[in-house]
Amino acid sequence: MAEPLPAPQLGTLTWQPAAEHLDLLGAPVAAAVPSLAEPVWVAAIDDEAADTAAFTDVYEVPLTASANCVVVAARRSGQTTMAACLVLATTRADVNGLVRRHLGARKASFAPQDVAVAESGMAYGGITPIGLPADWPVLVDAAVAASDLVVIGSGTRGSKLAVSGKVLAALPGAEVLEGLGQPVD
Repeated sequence: MAEPLPAPQLGTLTWQPAAEHLDLLGAPVAAAVPSLAEPVWVAAIDDEAADTAAFTDVYEVPLTASANCVVVAARRSGQTTMAACLVLATTRADVNGLVRRHLGARKASFAPQDVAVAESGMAYGGITPIGLPADWPVLVDAAVAASDLVVIGSGTRGSKLAVSGKVLAALPGAEVLEGLGQPVD
């Protein structure tokens, strides 16, 4: 039997194997974790510190090791496609350019909060690409896919996941896009 992987050292958090702590995850995430190709890690956090700026400040996780998942509604000919975009926290998703073109949409915008929550089954501020509906495109910035380990949401505001970029790039519906994350002005 292989030795268990050592817990990552990211910020001041105590990381535990997510597969052994499914109670810390949103329901769709907990259902998806066992099917992932590699182990992922979970750490409990104060839900008041779930948003990226507060999270990185409170738990001393660098922005360069954090990724944000944004839900996009892309529209064309009266049809709306929901998609997730995963970019490093030091960047912003190019929703009106690359995302819109890639999805073949006439218009793309951030999904309203209530729609993002209802459609994903996850808490706002904790939406993550793991466990999203199977028909959603999951657009992963190449810099995220190349990361050894990145911190993302867990489907709830009370914890975070640490996962390899390789796992994220292999998610159902995932497509790695160069230039998805644009520098923040």
